[in-house]
Amino acid sequence: MLLRTTVIKVRKLLGFLLCGLVLLSSGHASAAQISNLRLGQGIGSLRIVFDADSKLDYKVFLLSEPERLVVDLKNTDIDKRLENLTDKNTLISGARIGSVGVDGARVVFDLRQPAIVKKVLLLPPQSSFSWRFVVDLEVASAREFASKVGNDHAFTNHENVAASSAKKTSSKRQTAVLPKKKKVIVLDPGHGGVDPGAIGVSGVYEKHITLAMARELKEVLEKNSAYKVYLTRNRDIFIPLRDRVKIARRYDADLFLSIHADSAANRRATGLSVYTLSEKASDKEAAALAEKENKADIVAGLNFAEHSKEVSDILLNLAQRETLNRSSEFATFMVSEMRKSTHTLDNTHRFAGFAVLKAPDVPSVLMELGYLSNRYEEKQLQQKSYRKKLAAAAARAIDRYFQNMQHASVF
Repeated sequence: MLLRTTVIKVRKLLGFLLCGLVLLSSGHASAAQISNLRLGQGIGSLRIVFDADSKLDYKVFLLSEPERLVVDLKNTDIDKRLENLTDKNTLISGARIGSVGVDGARVVFDLRQPAIVKKVLLLPPQSSFSWRFVVDLEVASAREFASKVGNDHAFTNHENVAASSAKKTSSKRQTAVLPKKKKVIVLDPGHGGVDPGAIGVSGVYEKHITLAMARELKEVLEKNSAYKVYLTRNRDIFIPLRDRVKIARRYDADLFLSIHADSAANRRATGLSVYTLSEKASDKEAAALAEKENKADIVAGLNFAEHSKEVSDILLNLAQRETLNRSSEFATFMVSEMRKSTHTLDNTHRFAGFAVLKAPDVPSVLMELGYLSNRYEEKQLQQKSYRKKLAAAAARAIDRYFQNMQHASVF
């Protein structure tokens, strides 16, 4: 009897040990694997992307003396060879990979200059991509960096990052790590105030047509709960061209659309056109139009457009290639939809050095609604029903652009 009882106890003990080994084994097998590390250099910013095979838990924070960015990843394996993939950027001088806790990995990035974490994203698989863990850095002053150092300012996908932090602070941090819920669109009605813009054959001012069109488009877009829409001006006031760019950046715009109407010596000229930024205009007409629009700042005595060639070249070079590509992509959708609704110019998508399109990190397009110098087109643009038709076409183009962006890379 005693022997039988002992055997039963031994079997139970072996069973518990076996279960423990199975749990340990399964826990190790479920560790997330980081397969790659990518950097995306921006103007005064840097995007760090970790490619992973599964969802992971993270904690991201800053440390000082020296200035460092720390990324802790729970239950995650990282190949130390990824330390060597941090060259050719302006913010990170190097990386070190080690361990933290029982099963976690710690990546420490040495900063070349003060920077802060703008946002952290964990993107689920889509298209040809698996899980992506994204950290966005932005250049900051020494004071701003110091104010963001430490555990209390960490980004995480858990609420209890810092037990010592107040509930309100934790709530704010939790909100900060979530992707933006609404796409921000900034509409820019051209001209205004002391700058009337083009004057139609009947005397109508371009500034009134562009504001009416912007309001129509804003109304249509805001029927889609996915959008938040702002106007650079909602009344008849003058705003310098580069202040319009600043407004778009202040709202953290995902898309900027400047709205204008044209005029020409040839009163038979008609048709809508779409422009994106280029160092070299697509033709003499586009170059002349850009020069005319850019001189609008002089009207109020603010000659922002008068720069040396060297300065102008720098401004143009600040426009990131990705932003230009996305601008052109949106312009393509705009042309496609507008052709279904109205007459367009030949070579509808054109290129010119418009100052208002020079936001380096906001995809930007300028739309010329038509020619106020043409009596028929001027009359159409004064009609609310026609403007609504154009607004509906522009809204469809915007929808297509953002739907397409959902399948694009984070770069």
